[in-house]
Amino acid sequence: MTVLFCPAALLPEGWAENVAIDVDDATGAIAAVTADAPCPPAARRLCGPTLPGMPNLHSHAFQRAMAGLAERTGARGGMDSFWNWRETMYAFLARLTPDDVGAVAEMLYVELLKGGFTAVAEFHYLHHGPDGAPYADRAEIAKRLLGAAEAAGIGITLLPVLYAHGGFGGAAPTPGQARFLNGVDGLMRIVEGARAAARPGQRVGLALHSLRAVTPEEMADALTAADALDPTAPVHIHVAEQTAEVEACLAWSGQRPVAWLLEHAPVDRRWCLIHATHLDAAEVAGLAASGAVAGLCPTTEANLGDGLFPAEAFLAAGGVFGVGTDSHVSLDAADELRILEYGQRLTTRRRGVLGTPGAGCGADLWRRALAGGAPALGLRAGAIVPGRRADLVALDPDDPKLIGRSGDALLDSLVFATPSRAVREVYVAGRRVVADGRHPREDAARAAYRAALARLGAG
Repeated sequence: MTVLFCPAALLPEGWAENVAIDVDDATGAIAAVTADAPCPPAARRLCGPTLPGMPNLHSHAFQRAMAGLAERTGARGGMDSFWNWRETMYAFLARLTPDDVGAVAEMLYVELLKGGFTAVAEFHYLHHGPDGAPYADRAEIAKRLLGAAEAAGIGITLLPVLYAHGGFGGAAPTPGQARFLNGVDGLMRIVEGARAAARPGQRVGLALHSLRAVTPEEMADALTAADALDPTAPVHIHVAEQTAEVEACLAWSGQRPVAWLLEHAPVDRRWCLIHATHLDAAEVAGLAASGAVAGLCPTTEANLGDGLFPAEAFLAAGGVFGVGTDSHVSLDAADELRILEYGQRLTTRRRGVLGTPGAGCGADLWRRALAGGAPALGLRAGAIVPGRRADLVALDPDDPKLIGRSGDALLDSLVFATPSRAVREVYVAGRRVVADGRHPREDAARAAYRAALARLGAG
């Protein structure tokens, strides 16, 4: 047993001082939490106020290497959109090798840890070689992602993605999608290979790329096959990110995407609907009632010009959300929460839109994102309580924006007083992976990342 001692810690019932956290070394789970405790002689003292680490519920690791490379205004002159950004992405990924993916992913995962994320859901659709031919080991790139997470020390839920078509109704894919394509049998070979390679504490679930990329029959077959391997594993899907997607879904089915999904798929607490940006009132109510997590990626959604999720109405209906970094234009948990709230403020012209009366808005957002993020990854994490994984983030009490702050005011400052470089120590499953603001693999990961970008011509 390892004992971690925190000068202050955020527990489910609120902030507590002098908190001893007993961690089972064999499992990485919290065995006991004692507030107002003396510091045991053999305890490891954390540097400052301690939070449950944030789960990151949506990542495309390879996109970290192209962050910032799609910002040149195109011939449309301010009319650029997600769809021409996607063409830039297709051109970029055409050159990536498995070695490149592993190097980019490890650098990303190191950076995510330093940004307060302690686990990541990797939405993995880059399956094959540049010409679309499967690797000899169909799970080749999946295994590189699992290995990168192991090297960085971040928790991972790998979500191999079923991507079979280029549009609704089984439309033919484009050449740029060749690396993504699988039938259900091919995808399940990747799932099985990833499950065999996963290290203790790593999870493998299933993702359906979108309603436009799978047919209803393929969706049903994939869910049946995945449930046969693990009926508790999480299921993720992109949905209703773009208005053009909503219009195409209406033309195909007569229903909006989320309405179709709620009626035709077994959406429940295992599911995470990524983006779900464009909802009508009935879809907001239905998604909240289903128990599924709304997977929000505010910095990416802003970068792509997606639109704003109806967060106020969704939370009022009892909905649950978490946050992810998606294309990794930001790598900081506080950034995602701040942009989420600021989007609501800009549209309503009010402040504290997603907070509850009498509570700190930043603190509320952190707690809510924990509550949705952990189940979206299929993890027992997200809280400092016995039985949950000891994923912890200790803040630097000498960071200028945190000096003199305590309790919820500290979290409010973390979220809203930028820049956010206050993460000082990070523990995953009770093992320290960031100390004094640095990761032990940081220099080696950066060197490999630099070499990959030089080869890609993206450095």
